[in-house]
Amino acid sequence: MTTRVVDPDLVEPVDPALRPRNLDEYIGQERIKDNLRVYIRAALQRGEALDHVLLSGPPGLGKTSLAYILGEELGVEVRTASGPTIERGGDLAAILNNMEDREILFIDEIHRLNRAVEEVLYPAMEDFEIDVVLGTGPGAQSVKLPLRRFTLVGATTRSGLLTAPLRARFGIQATMDFYSPAELREIITRSAGRLGVEIKPEGALELARRSRGTPRIANRLLKRIRDFAQVESDGTIGLDITRKALTRLQVDEQGLDKMDTRLLRTIAEKFDGGPVGLSNLAAAVGEETDTIEEVYEPYLIRHGFVQRTSRGRIITRRGLAHLGLAFAPPTVTEQEELF
Repeated sequence: MTTRVVDPDLVEPVDPALRPRNLDEYIGQERIKDNLRVYIRAALQRGEALDHVLLSGPPGLGKTSLAYILGEELGVEVRTASGPTIERGGDLAAILNNMEDREILFIDEIHRLNRAVEEVLYPAMEDFEIDVVLGTGPGAQSVKLPLRRFTLVGATTRSGLLTAPLRARFGIQATMDFYSPAELREIITRSAGRLGVEIKPEGALELARRSRGTPRIANRLLKRIRDFAQVESDGTIGLDITRKALTRLQVDEQGLDKMDTRLLRTIAEKFDGGPVGLSNLAAAVGEETDTIEEVYEPYLIRHGFVQRTSRGRIITRRGLAHLGLAFAPPTVTEQEELF
């Protein structure tokens, strides 16, 4: 699979200057921020650890940034780990045993923890203790080791894959939404200031409109547009250089890239608008079925360019209009399949 500039899963080294440092600097997700302010203030007043927090939502929306902000607001350290890298229960037990009082353990992609590791988490989250086995064979003994009271912050892009027992142990659960163009424009303007580049309001809004509602994509595109503005213009990011750079990067007015458009055009032209099965579509565009289903389709479906049916994928009226093609109403048989 080729690297895509609009891929929200693509994680690059983060410029520390672009990360918001506290809730006041964090733009968007207002409902979540307002609730967290209450929970943080209450925990500080009681001198207790914040309840365990689960942050869910698509990649690139700021879950990691929010975890670090929680540490900043609470005045504690944030220790980080990733679900796939914690292979054994003993690895997690060692991390938890070294946690200080009220510290935060941030586990990214927590839905990818294996079952043995989850079993260690249950008593740790609920009773702040872990079971440690001493010795081997018939003489082995299980000893309960007390832990300092900590806060687990879990982040997941696939909340449906979390087991029910693990989900139930999070007292605070927040689902993050995509950002509006106005919110992204504010993020882009702030990021441009921290990067030391001037950006005009119309340039920021144009970039915001094409960033697929995702701050990670917006900041990545901003850095590339900065390069074009520096080399091929006067260094200021205005509307013209923004459009020129995004055209060169093959990001269109709806935030679709070359592969998105290729998928739409393949369904419309090679398969007469569909329905087409996923395997046939994958073969036609030269991609894996999993890649199409997990990487490309979600955005196209969410914005109404493609629809899944019992017989396969079809391009919608909006998808055809985006390609500049005429809409052909489905036949009676096709209508029955859709419903």
